[in-house]
Amino acid sequence: MQEHPAQRSVVTPWLERGLDLRQQLRWVPLCAGLMALVTGLGYIIEGLLPHLYHRRLRGLSDILPGTLVNVTRTTDVIIGVLLLMLSHGLRRRKRRAWAAVTALLAVGLVLHAGLGIVAHTINHLIPLQPPHPLQIAGTAVLLVALLAFRRQFYAVGDQRSRWRALWVLCCLLVADLVIGLAALAIIRGLRGTYSATQLVYSVVMNTIGFSGPVRFVSEDRADHFGFVTGGLGLLTLFVAIFMFLRPAAQQSRLQGADAGRIRGLLDRYGEQDSLGYFTLREDKSVLWSPTGKSCVGYRVLAGAMLASGDPLGDPEAWPGAIHAFLDEAARHAWVPAVIGCSELGAEIWCREGKLTALELGDEAVVYVADFSLEGRAMRNVRQMVGRVTKKGYIAEIRRISDIPSEEVARLVRQADSWRGSPTERGFSMALGRIGGPDDGQCVIATATLDGVLRALLHFVPWGSDGLSLDLMRRDRSAAPGLNDFLIVEAIKAAPDLGVKRVSLNFAVFRAALERGERIGAGPVLRAWRGILLFLSRWFQIESLYKFNAKFCPEWVPRFLVFPGTRDAPRIGIAALAAEAFLVWPTVEIRRIARRLGLNRLARRLARHPGRR
Repeated sequence: MQEHPAQRSVVTPWLERGLDLRQQLRWVPLCAGLMALVTGLGYIIEGLLPHLYHRRLRGLSDILPGTLVNVTRTTDVIIGVLLLMLSHGLRRRKRRAWAAVTALLAVGLVLHAGLGIVAHTINHLIPLQPPHPLQIAGTAVLLVALLAFRRQFYAVGDQRSRWRALWVLCCLLVADLVIGLAALAIIRGLRGTYSATQLVYSVVMNTIGFSGPVRFVSEDRADHFGFVTGGLGLLTLFVAIFMFLRPAAQQSRLQGADAGRIRGLLDRYGEQDSLGYFTLREDKSVLWSPTGKSCVGYRVLAGAMLASGDPLGDPEAWPGAIHAFLDEAARHAWVPAVIGCSELGAEIWCREGKLTALELGDEAVVYVADFSLEGRAMRNVRQMVGRVTKKGYIAEIRRISDIPSEEVARLVRQADSWRGSPTERGFSMALGRIGGPDDGQCVIATATLDGVLRALLHFVPWGSDGLSLDLMRRDRSAAPGLNDFLIVEAIKAAPDLGVKRVSLNFAVFRAALERGERIGAGPVLRAWRGILLFLSRWFQIESLYKFNAKFCPEWVPRFLVFPGTRDAPRIGIAALAAEAFLVWPTVEIRRIARRLGLNRLARRLARHPGRR
């Protein structure tokens, strides 16, 4: 069989070796990162304590006033700061970090060893104390260790980050120069008149830690100027190194060819997992097994490579897709994790990837043939549905292929107006769109009152005989219980749609909430339930569980698969960001412009170009 282009990858010898050892020598990057951190702190302390250098270099300071002292101190601080920043990259096996740390250690070793040779050579003429031997020994040991274990640092970086880091560095350097010249104009108090070249040269030299030709009338003004320019230089250094070493920014965009192949797998194997259709999210990428019979959809956030649900396709081909996923994660030093896979999927992930599984919660599945509003257990739902019906609400359940495109667009606009936030939540059980060109089998449930839309539910296909709930939106001024009403009406209309089962929301840590409230629950379980109730103030953990439980569903356990507890914090942050529970603050330019009336002004200028 001819290999699909998406399956090809260029694997260098050091990468292949690194992939073999990623689970075997975990102590190497951890120890290397720790040693780089300690060594960097040593360089910074040695550079920031002037009395050490005054005692050590007091002889040469008489011959070269201030020059050698400033050069050595500045170089030590810069090397120390860079080692601190690069230590994190070493812990994540970054090849760039390894190369940069090796070069810095070599420079530091040459600097201190050269200073020691100078001290030994002219010691009979000038009382010069050589550098501390412990600093040289630590640098040499770390350098030799990095060279010996160089194959352990195999993770590649984002090629785009190099050019972005260079672009950011150039922009910040220009900004530093402008701010430094402005500081000279504001501070004033110069001893003489200097040319533009001298002013620029002085700003540049002070930014990198040296003295320029400009002299001030007082030491306070000189210190002020040095503080401003030195701070700008350190900020520029920090930002540029961060941009260069940050995790690869994977562009999560599902390609058209991959989407077509995924739909083919959904037609054949879609009934296996209710989350399978969500692989078609537009912000996901996909990796295929060598045979092309299985794939894994994923997204990269905060250095974690997140997959959702089980691999899609033939279960016999799942191991191939899983290995492709793990190899891609190892190649970039991403932390692999799977959110919401089934018990079978968790077993295969743990077996093939030597990972750990944690029961994350339960999925609520309602079987149409067994559903009924009768009985005490359904009393709450029955009452809510009855109240909504008496108020005159009408439900309509239709597949998108049966709805005119103009009406679909109108429904989407109306539903978007009910959103309290511009951020759309969901990743593992959310499609992120309504009315896509190839989503004709999706189902929309609407509730109207006097012809006005008041609530909307969207379902995606679960194989040929199932539906999986995607999103629920309603007008907040509408009657309570509309979501209950629409779910019940969707289940009633399921036989006409050929649907036998409906997957509702996912209840995180449902078992802990249920067992923790029982009589006889132990103190640990009660404490864990108390923590979940506290977190429910922000993450709706308890409310989703109680909402699902009202329909008396069959609970299907779902699992979180990850490498180990050491990576749990990073995975947790990435998962919260993927589900949009953790959203970094952004400036909404469009909303600000709309409030300032700039959008209206732009439209007026567009209609009357002669008024510009």
